[in-house]
Amino acid sequence: MPDSPSDQPTPIASEAPEQRRLNAAVFAVSAAIIATIAGAAIVAPDTVSAAFNAAVSWAGRWFGSFYIMLVTAALVFVVVLALSKFGTIRLGPDNSTPDFSTFSWAAMLFAAGVGTAIMFYAVAEPVAQYMNPPTGEGQTVEAARNGIVLTLLHYGISGWGLYSIVGMALGYFAYRRHQPLAVRSTLRPLLGERVNGRFGDVVDAAALVGGAVGIAASLGVGVVQLNVALTILFGLPQGTATQIGLIALSVIMATISAVSGVDRGVRVLSNINVLLAVGLALWVLITGDTAFLIDALVGNIGDFATQFPGLTLETYAYERPTEWLNSWTLFFWAWWITWAAFVGMFLARISRGRTVREFIVGSLVLPFSYVTMWVSIFGNSALNLIRSGNLSFAELTVAEPEQGLYTLLGHLPGGKFLIALALFIGILFYVTSADSGALVMANLSSRAPSTYHGDPQDAPAWLRIFWAALTGVLTIAMLVAGGIPILQQATIVMALPFSFVIIAVMAGLWRAMRTEASREQARGIANRNRLLGATGTAAGMNRIPWRDRLSHTFDIVSPARARRAMTNRVVPALEAVADELRKEDLPAEVVIAGPEAQDPDDVRNFLGSATLVVTAPESAEQAAAAQGEQVAPSRFRYAVRMVQAPVPAFGVVVHEADDVTVRLEVRPRGGGQGYDVMDWSREQVAHDVLDHYERWLEYLGAAETV
Repeated sequence: MPDSPSDQPTPIASEAPEQRRLNAAVFAVSAAIIATIAGAAIVAPDTVSAAFNAAVSWAGRWFGSFYIMLVTAALVFVVVLALSKFGTIRLGPDNSTPDFSTFSWAAMLFAAGVGTAIMFYAVAEPVAQYMNPPTGEGQTVEAARNGIVLTLLHYGISGWGLYSIVGMALGYFAYRRHQPLAVRSTLRPLLGERVNGRFGDVVDAAALVGGAVGIAASLGVGVVQLNVALTILFGLPQGTATQIGLIALSVIMATISAVSGVDRGVRVLSNINVLLAVGLALWVLITGDTAFLIDALVGNIGDFATQFPGLTLETYAYERPTEWLNSWTLFFWAWWITWAAFVGMFLARISRGRTVREFIVGSLVLPFSYVTMWVSIFGNSALNLIRSGNLSFAELTVAEPEQGLYTLLGHLPGGKFLIALALFIGILFYVTSADSGALVMANLSSRAPSTYHGDPQDAPAWLRIFWAALTGVLTIAMLVAGGIPILQQATIVMALPFSFVIIAVMAGLWRAMRTEASREQARGIANRNRLLGATGTAAGMNRIPWRDRLSHTFDIVSPARARRAMTNRVVPALEAVADELRKEDLPAEVVIAGPEAQDPDDVRNFLGSATLVVTAPESAEQAAAAQGEQVAPSRFRYAVRMVQAPVPAFGVVVHEADDVTVRLEVRPRGGGQGYDVMDWSREQVAHDVLDHYERWLEYLGAAETV
């Protein structure tokens, strides 16, 4: 029973958020696999290269069409979600708001998801496709137009569909369903509690190992290109020694940024990076053939819009260019897949509070717009230079693609300065990619808090440092074993296990959202029933006379008065309802000041509480478990909490800053504004309990049919 009204209230502090701790199984297995690959590449590079060659031939032959279908299905899936009724679901409680501005959010998701490799491929791929297209004759106008379209296909909206799926699923389950922020949580609707065991460990390890190879591919491409700029500007030799130094320097910078946190590290670097990159692109646009580049940009958009439906499922079945397909389309699709868990977790990390529709539209349109601008300006500038008669530039870019960007910039006014600027931008892209990679790898190899508690909990700094260093070692090893080609081969092979996880993520997310839709429908039915019999209920008009209600609006309620209301009206009402439920053989109890009153979406301190708890019948509990829910849906909870709040000021009424009042607050568990039951009678409180209880029963009944 609660304390007597004369007793002083004792504040109940909210529990401290649970911290991440090392997942020894995932950490040990993933680190061992990555270290083994790196060690083998250093000790026996020829053997590793031959093994990956054979594996790529096998994977491309038997799973090439699978990769192509998966990427297309992922894009269709997210577009359908955005356009459906699920688009209004928020990644968090209904009253949550985005943590970052739209510009900062767009800059972070682009810099983390695209990175330094776009500077490599925006020039290298259009030139390669122009000189040696997969079909048709090279060095023609048609080849030039198709070269830009193929680059936009490989580096565009399709891959961001994969990122959107994983990021949206992680954000939905973490922030709305209070699951750990981990890949395994997205499979709970399919696997239930098994995700907490070995099944979950396998999923996280597959994401981590595949992602490490994907990151190594990005960093390898970036470091080779940065080496070229250093050679041009400072005369440093091109080769392994310089590249190892660059990797070591970038790992140190990434470690510093990762330890400083997302707010100070990735956000600042991403904002600076995007602004500088846009400035460089504008300079190329203005100092180049501006009219041609603008015309080409518009034409590229039209070409992509008309050709994309056919290209997205193009398998070249009748005349298969195997080497080209493995080096370009299949490599890019595998690259996107290996990065999906990493960028997806990072997107979830920065996207709490956004709706599903806003998240999907933003993650598809914003980066793709940037990619389109960058590829069109740099790609068409390169093609225009070739078609103006500089065939030697084309031959150099095909033979050494890392030379393409800097050679192009050298033909523009201020060439040396532009090369230096491109070098600086590339380093920032490199650091943000390594930074976000180290952060996500550390989180994947640690156990997330069992529920979301307000701020995402990141893994300890030492774990981030470890993964940044190991990724650097893997990158060096693969460069030693064969350079960029072997990085491409490893990516195609290592993407295969996680591609099946992505399919399961789509199935789990769809099932979870259908369950939520059923719950909302159940709430609507219960609300309709409540309104039909509203007299004397919380929804009715007969609470207290309206003049008394208005006068109470301006009251300052003391803790003693709130405690009397809790003791004399609220607790007896809850006890009465519990008694009646027990007569129906339902386990019901009233808990005073217990942990049942804690709410992960409301971390305010409260002075006391009374909670009615009812456990679901076994069949309903099994139905909830089948939907991947934890304990909460199988237990009805109606909590009234004594919450201190600032006194509102009206008109000319002025209160001191430390003036507070006390509310007896009932707050919906799914988020939203709580309401005060201070002046309600026992009867009204009992009716309000039944209103909520009926909604809960409707939801359990609907869950059994989903």
